[in-house]
Amino acid sequence: MNNESIVTSQRRSRTQEHLKTALIKLIKEKGYHSISVKDIVDGAAYNRSTFYVHYQDKVELAEQLLSSMLQGLEDAVGKPYVPGQKVYTTKLNIPSFNIVTYIYENQDFFELIQYDDTLPRLHTAFPQSILKIYNEKFVFETINNIPVNMDYFKLYTAYGFYGLILNWIKSDFREPKEEFIQEVIDLTKTHMYSVKYIGN
Repeated sequence: MNNESIVTSQRRSRTQEHLKTALIKLIKEKGYHSISVKDIVDGAAYNRSTFYVHYQDKVELAEQLLSSMLQGLEDAVGKPYVPGQKVYTTKLNIPSFNIVTYIYENQDFFELIQYDDTLPRLHTAFPQSILKIYNEKFVFETINNIPVNMDYFKLYTAYGFYGLILNWIKSDFREPKEEFIQEVIDLTKTHMYSVKYIGN
């Protein structure tokens, strides 16, 4: 890729980020369904023609925003782990929950979960992404190898974790990130002996 292409690509990405940021802000101010393309371009300080270079409509913008953020969530999870290596829950630490750090660093987006008239599919796609991560990227070992239905175990664990995250978001991230992660680790140790990351 030559320099001109790199600059064009960077400009394109920057414009899209500005439009996404404007959409997030507007959802919090007036609700998703009340937003027009004009609202978005005014909020991002662009014109309508620029918007239509990147997106067909606000639905496409919303879909890209949701998919990019949830993909980022998936990508963040594996960073602390060596694929295939078992980690005992007694050895879990703050970096082990990079997923929480990602949510904290992108709290402007994840705060949207608190709103009724919010990004379409967010209320279902967010917890489903956590379950997908647990199902596809981790092998869990119960304490004393107690036999359980692992599909149920992952469902129970994923939605329990989502509930904690949701409560943290709704409290405006009142608890410091490190303290929140430590609470999650302490809970994890009550029912899980080890985790193994098998994603890539």
